[in-house]
Amino acid sequence: MTEGEPGELDVLFRIAYAVHRAVNQSRRSPSRGTIVGMGAFGSPTEEIDRAAEAQVFSSLEAEGVDWDVLSEEAGLVRRGGRRTLVLDPVDGSHNALRGVPFATVSLALGSKNLAGVDIGVVHDLYRGHTFWGVRGEGAFRDGHRIHPRAWDPRTELFLLNLGRHASPRSATWAAKGRRIRSLGCASYEMALIAEGAADAYFFENDPPTSNLRVTDIAAGYRILLEAGGGATDALGKPVDRVPLHLDERTSVFAWGDATFASKAHSEGYL
Repeated sequence: MTEGEPGELDVLFRIAYAVHRAVNQSRRSPSRGTIVGMGAFGSPTEEIDRAAEAQVFSSLEAEGVDWDVLSEEAGLVRRGGRRTLVLDPVDGSHNALRGVPFATVSLALGSKNLAGVDIGVVHDLYRGHTFWGVRGEGAFRDGHRIHPRAWDPRTELFLLNLGRHASPRSATWAAKGRRIRSLGCASYEMALIAEGAADAYFFENDPPTSNLRVTDIAAGYRILLEAGGGATDALGKPVDRVPLHLDERTSVFAWGDATFASKAHSEGYL
């Protein structure tokens, strides 16, 4: 398949649905949480991740697609393509292993860096919803166009990364927000902002080496941009130059309404 061919989005849909079936089968396995190896940069790989990733490679072969693949589990796999499929086979794998219903397969297609990602697909592995965004064509959920909501301090909802590694700025956000949720699935949380379910997402860990990889955010980033939102790192610096490789991590501040983004900068959130 050549760059820009109209069938690319359909291929990503078919891959996402195939992963959904593979994950459902793996979730029924008593060994689903078994560590079966280590990811490309030392993170444990559970059986459920391995099953999902194997399904992606099998689907690519069946589709006759030559895209390279950048996966949190396998690392960069050269397959002769000019473009790269940026893959998190199970984003929110800890949720999936425990039956907490926030996990996705995240698929982004592009080259070089986040700015070079043209298509993003985030498929909810529990509810079956599919979010997608295509450069210049908008963002959608299950075929319906989506947009962020206008920020209103009386009803605001922030999605935060919390826990022992969360930075002090995360506590600032938790203290300032009207309502707080922590879902543990970056791609899904960015998609929720894109469709107006939440106002902002903030992820910053201490140390920075525990921050997000491009595989976590590539698809959600394109969807959010196409919906009309935006994202920087936790200091307000652009993330569009984050490269498509695994040895760089980033914090994230994502928003739906630019009015709120201005408020966050001016009132000490960042």
